[in-house]
Amino acid sequence: MASDLASKSCVPCRGGVPPLSMDVASRLMEQLDGWSFEQGHLAKSYYFPDFAHALAFVNRIGAIAEEQSHHPDVYMTWGKVSLEIWTHKIDGLTESDFILAAKFDEIPVPKQDRPASRAGEDDSEGDDDATDAYDDGGADDFDTEEDFDETERD
Repeated sequence: MASDLASKSCVPCRGGVPPLSMDVASRLMEQLDGWSFEQGHLAKSYYFPDFAHALAFVNRIGAIAEEQSHHPDVYMTWGKVSLEIWTHKIDGLTESDFILAAKFDEIPVPKQDRPASRAGEDDSEGDDDATDAYDDGGADDFDTEEDFDETERD
């Protein structure tokens, strides 16, 4: 889902501004794909066929967050990344939170039909290979030189 929000830039919050009303937040939420309201935050989970794809996604999230100077809470486990976004200074939602979520929506991810299974775990759908259910959505493009700094570190 393409969003006009994704074309905007996050604006740093200086505090002292009221959070968005639920009416305004609900209208902005209509422009996002798969996000929900959880305890006054925006929340979304993404599923991946393995740890490496989840980590590559987190790295892309981090690059966007740094570029926008607005940072989500990121929770990563094997094959799953969960994000929470809100403006900490006002403990509520601003338009920038929705802008950041829309930018994350533009990152290619595998189909989100079901959670990933670890190799060797029982798969309720009976697939022999947990990755068969996924269109990698360009995940192989994650490890290009442009996406990662491959310089050696001391």
